[in-house]
Amino acid sequence: MPKLYSAREIIKALQRSGFSVVSQKGSHIKMRKIGEKTLTTIIPNHKEIAWGTFQSILEQAQMSKEELEKNI
Repeated sequence: MPKLYSAREIIKALQRSGFSVVSQKGSHIKMRKIGEKTLTTIIPNHKEIAWGTFQSILEQAQMSKEELEKNI
């Protein structure tokens, strides 16, 4: 079973990668990175992010698991 990360860990790692929190609606936090492309990702504010949701966050952020883990 792969390690599950919390929303707090993922948000900190994305912030270190240049993302910033844009808004929050309910338990969903919207983060955005502006560069050549504008990347937007939504993170549910849960203690443990499900594996499929984690993979979706990585896809939206255009990052690999290894890149994210370097920033945690």
